[in-house]
Amino acid sequence: MTKIHRGSTKPARKLLTTIVCTAIVSLGSQAALAQTGDKLRAEYPQLAELFNAFNLTQAHAFEAITKINAHPASAANLAELRKHLQVMRTMTKSELMANGGMHHLGKALNPEMEVEARIYLTAVMRARHTDEEVTNAYADNLAISHQMSEILSRGRDFENRLFEIFLDDSINDKPAAVNAAITDYLSDDRHSVSTFPKESEFLVEHKQARGFKTAFPRLSGLMWTQQWLQLASLEAIILETVDKQFTNSVDTALERFWGKIGTDGGMSVFPAPSELPMAPAIAPDLYTQSPEAAIILDNLNILETVVADILSYPNEIDREAKIDAAIALFTNKEAGNSQPAEYLLFALRGGIYEQGGPVIGDLTRSERNRSRDAMGMQQAATTNTRR
Repeated sequence: MTKIHRGSTKPARKLLTTIVCTAIVSLGSQAALAQTGDKLRAEYPQLAELFNAFNLTQAHAFEAITKINAHPASAANLAELRKHLQVMRTMTKSELMANGGMHHLGKALNPEMEVEARIYLTAVMRARHTDEEVTNAYADNLAISHQMSEILSRGRDFENRLFEIFLDDSINDKPAAVNAAITDYLSDDRHSVSTFPKESEFLVEHKQARGFKTAFPRLSGLMWTQQWLQLASLEAIILETVDKQFTNSVDTALERFWGKIGTDGGMSVFPAPSELPMAPAIAPDLYTQSPEAAIILDNLNILETVVADILSYPNEIDREAKIDAAIALFTNKEAGNSQPAEYLLFALRGGIYEQGGPVIGDLTRSERNRSRDAMGMQQAATTNTRR
């Protein structure tokens, strides 16, 4: 099995000197579970260290996106990339389908600086970090608001509690414990996302959609690979508690994760997810046992991608206001909700293979024939034709 590589992280060339180090201001009430829990550390120390590092890599990724967008070396490509994204929005559904969705090969904003950022982020991910660093990972992040940083921290706390519950053999009533964790998570209304799925098409239809995937394909692949491991390893732990034949599934998840990470620059044996991983595809047993918990994780991951879209979109104005609007949507417990069947369909439309593949069994090629974008386009085109 691939091992986690530990050691010091040196800045990677000029870009890395501009990325702001994690602040040391405490997040107060969030400190209790900001780091991974004791049971995860005891049973799967490599996984625990990775999850701690993910907090820092995500915080630094948001800042790296902002720095690259603002760098003079990116200026020449900003207008062209914005035009490309706008053309995608103005084309008819049938035109987009005829052009294969106009996906984004060769459209990265600044490939050289993006590679530098990925090298740095991978080094951060491979290193060990203190509890203080992990606790304060999102504090005073220059790319996102204080509210967003609190939402991310609280979301990590909730995720950590799920791992502790499913690892604790003394908890006989897992559903009751998960429900208690959900109730506690929702007690802070301003900093918790909804337990209802949001309108599924929002991810691919909001005005800055595809900005992250298009402008920063290496960084989006890295973030989605990390999200894949979080879902896949939780699924593996649940499966191990149900049936002993699934013993060592966490080791399998880690091995597949490192295969997707590949080299620091992004060359890998197995492809990184090209679609946002979602629980029904990657952690179906979690969704079966607790749809609400699964939807919370998916809403958090979708919100993170939407925020990255907004930060990545070239020459965009009022980014802060747009991020605030996205936060308002996902923290709203009443409005903008989708039906469960629509949520499941959207999650599975992404394709298990495209979302990183299963943790159990093998899937060597795509099981779908259209992307989420294209399938949504076809549905809209069919509806328009019938009118």
